[in-house]
Amino acid sequence: MPKSQLVYDGATLLSRSLAAAAGAGAVVVVGPDPGGLPAGVLSCREEPAFAGPAAAIGAGLAALDRARGPLRAATTLILACDMPKADQAVAALLLALAEDSSGAAGSAGVMSASPDGRRQPLAGFYGTAALQRAVNELGESGGLAGASVFALLARLDVRTVTVPAGATDDVDTWDDATALGVSRQGS
Repeated sequence: MPKSQLVYDGATLLSRSLAAAAGAGAVVVVGPDPGGLPAGVLSCREEPAFAGPAAAIGAGLAALDRARGPLRAATTLILACDMPKADQAVAALLLALAEDSSGAAGSAGVMSASPDGRRQPLAGFYGTAALQRAVNELGESGGLAGASVFALLARLDVRTVTVPAGATDDVDTWDDATALGVSRQGS
């Protein structure tokens, strides 16, 4: 079962991520076809399948270009769907951007960090132009497939923002799912 279909507090992890991204000008879900997406939400797949999150970010940006053209928002939210409380991270990041008079324009974005300092690049707002340049550079120098997201973001001037405890806890194993109160649909 794809992580996106796991359930936390009565909603799938994907629907919780989509709710956390509410207000975005465009939304792309990258990964196996989840079916039943809300109207206007784009869907695509990284190439090759299961090539990792850096490849997924590249695929998502390409899908936006195909659907919306090269004119895009100044910032792009990157949000993995395996964090049940990602809405808390997004709220903290939005607050940090609002408090920063320069927003993501003064830097290349903001990335979540847990209270113990663990950075989570898959919960962050990044300058779209800088993110696209990073995707292009990594793509030209060895490819996005299997590349680390930290390698993708290494050249970006990203500020970390401490988010509430548990906001970036993610589901990587069934033990993680159990610990976080995440279950299979219908379980």
